[in-house]
Amino acid sequence: MAKEEIKKLLENSKKELDGNYDNFLNSIKDDLKSFKKKTLDRI
Repeated sequence: MAKEEIKKLLENSKKELDGNYDNFLNSIKDDLKSFKKKTLDRI
């Protein structure tokens, strides 16, 4: 039974980490778009 609990915790952790990673990537992409737009507006 302990193995099943650990397995479930690992799966939940992996899902959470994958979600955080996706959010992190999207945040960086948005920052880059914003930076490009601001730079082009200044030119």
